[in-house]
Amino acid sequence: MELKLFKTLWGHDGSLAAAAGQAHAAGFGGLEGQTPQSPAQLAELSAALNDHGLQFIAEITTAGSYVPDRHASVEQHLRDLDAGLSRAQALHPLHVNCIGGCDAWPLADSLRFFEGGMALARRHGLSLSFETHRGRSLFNPWITRDVVAALPQIPLTADFSHWCVVCERLIDSELDIIKAIAPNVRHIHARVGYDQGPQVPHPAAPEFAEALAAHQRWWTLIWDAQHAGGTTLTTMTPEFGPDGYLHCLPFTRAPVADLWDLNRWVGDTEHAHFTRFIAQR
Repeated sequence: MELKLFKTLWGHDGSLAAAAGQAHAAGFGGLEGQTPQSPAQLAELSAALNDHGLQFIAEITTAGSYVPDRHASVEQHLRDLDAGLSRAQALHPLHVNCIGGCDAWPLADSLRFFEGGMALARRHGLSLSFETHRGRSLFNPWITRDVVAALPQIPLTADFSHWCVVCERLIDSELDIIKAIAPNVRHIHARVGYDQGPQVPHPAAPEFAEALAAHQRWWTLIWDAQHAGGTTLTTMTPEFGPDGYLHCLPFTRAPVADLWDLNRWVGDTEHAHFTRFIAQR
């Protein structure tokens, strides 16, 4: 089994060519981000990927940005997903990550959305998974357990940092759920959360060693399930980001760390972690 790392475009301030260059230089295999809507930006991203031999994971949010419109219908979410899949086709993505649904929905609405979303992915011929994201249908471990029980084939993107905030604890208490859903995980967002936030200031800091080790335990459970199931390629996006996630000093708003340094550190650390994992199998 091979691990391929992807550089997130979330928080990247430079050109798309620069992002691709950074990813390639760091040994990452691709970029992850939203598909540009303008033809010029789409062409720029396509050229950047091709110039460096990188793959693309497309990100789609439904019914708004990362926090959905509370009153949008299941049908509106599905229309947005359909449109996003159509746009993504131009870049021939390796995979599509969907941040979809709504945390306020009853289970029946979430199931209807996921069933419709999987059907859309099949129609477009694209690999798709649904992220465990705050504000969305899979915002906590227990609803995710129930969704997987009802839809055993549902593909997931695991971002456990969100659950740490929702549950206000490191979720070793929910290891049974992580093990149960691990066979459904197709993609990992590697951000280290803690009981009071979705992103530690720096995952290398000794005061956050427990949080890092916990996330690595959970990621290992996913790799175990993938390895046992015959997966040959597993993907991971180190996803430390801005927008209130990156810790800043008061008054000056000066960031306590550089985002690319953080994500490159996570990439290097998880590459080494994965190498040890494979050596033990």
